[in-house]
Amino acid sequence: MDRIPLWRGVLRETLTKSCLSGMRFGIIPSLDPFGGGVYQYTVTMLRALHEWSTNRCEDRFIIFSASVAHTFLSTLNGTCWETQLIRRSFGRRTLDAMFRMLGEGPHRDVLRWLNRRFLTDQSNPQPQNSPPDPDTVRSRPHLRRSLEHNKIDLMLYPYPTEMSFEIGIPYVMAVHDLQHRLQPEFPEVSANGEWGRREYLFRNGCRHATLLLADSEVGKEDILHFYGEYGVTPDMVKILPYLPACYLRVNVSASERFRVRAAYGLPEKYLFYPAQFWPHKNHARIIQAVGSLKREYNFQIPIVLCGTYTGAVRERTFHEVMSLSAQLGLKRDIRHLGYVPDEDMSALYAGAVALSMPTFFGPTNIPVLEAWALGCPVITSDIRGIREHVAGAALLVNPRSVESIAEGIYRLWTDEKLRATLTDAGYHRLSEYGPEDFRRRLIEIIEDAKMRVRSKTR
Repeated sequence: MDRIPLWRGVLRETLTKSCLSGMRFGIIPSLDPFGGGVYQYTVTMLRALHEWSTNRCEDRFIIFSASVAHTFLSTLNGTCWETQLIRRSFGRRTLDAMFRMLGEGPHRDVLRWLNRRFLTDQSNPQPQNSPPDPDTVRSRPHLRRSLEHNKIDLMLYPYPTEMSFEIGIPYVMAVHDLQHRLQPEFPEVSANGEWGRREYLFRNGCRHATLLLADSEVGKEDILHFYGEYGVTPDMVKILPYLPACYLRVNVSASERFRVRAAYGLPEKYLFYPAQFWPHKNHARIIQAVGSLKREYNFQIPIVLCGTYTGAVRERTFHEVMSLSAQLGLKRDIRHLGYVPDEDMSALYAGAVALSMPTFFGPTNIPVLEAWALGCPVITSDIRGIREHVAGAALLVNPRSVESIAEGIYRLWTDEKLRATLTDAGYHRLSEYGPEDFRRRLIEIIEDAKMRVRSKTR
């Protein structure tokens, strides 16, 4: 039997010590494609961490997931990565399966009632629609014990969750927006106790965090404005701008565009808007704007919509939008595709005359980034946050004005030169920040968090 050379033994011992001296990161991802931007952000973050860790073993990343068989998780291989199953109750698994199988419709209200009635955490009961006290943190000792059993040093949350502060392990958490504070008039952030639930989440999630992630300077300003009084300091908030979804294919062939257009029965020219049917997405004013252009100029402007409408608020909004389309004589012009698989999204963007997104929420919206990547001109809202983000690479309109939205659509629909100018501006804007920049910033944030955790444990 050959002896192992001395230098190899020393090297192996050094590497082993290095691995053992690293930190153990726990990650609870959002891997439901119906989650929209949060899902895309999660995947982008995990990919960046995986690429960084490929040639190193100092740290270890443990993903806690409800399904270890998820397709994306199988790509996160290597000695630094592992996935552990989060056990859920039989009732929880059954209800989730029913949600997936039954699809959209009013029956989902019954499923939501069953969830509230039988599957909520009975160790922390709350009256119906009664939000928790934002200054009284509940605890999840069973989850804490599970994570401590895995010797987790630091948690990473790509989305805001009560688990972050209720578990009590140091964490880095992303805060994507604080719209319940900025625009509480929208029911999706305020109705039926939602404002109080969000305030409990964000007030405690921010003040107990090791570090927070914001998408932009405006996002950072909002965090400090609303939660600075609770101990959040500027050095705690790190800016990590979004990227377009990593599944997009930048070069879309003519044959691929034709395939997707034929598969969905789409015309050659259309406006595109991929967004779930929340009121703040402003679908109704787009419909009204297209209706006014049809009356005034006899323009027929098809609009292609995709996105889910589960939940009481979204279901109501969807039916209102479809009813409005019929009233304005646009029923044949409005195409709702439902949930669209990732492989078709690139061609839908590339084939569109423009992305029409006069949303009320920001600061950053991932569809704008995706449109830039696919050479699709953008119409979006002239409001704080979005205005700074697009920096001249979009046609800005007043989201509260049907006339302003109609004027923006008219200009892009009729002016090929303007479309080309905005396309070039979008490419340039996107070139200022890419995957390498995202990965570098993320790693700098991780290293900062590690130092902060270690300094507190000495």
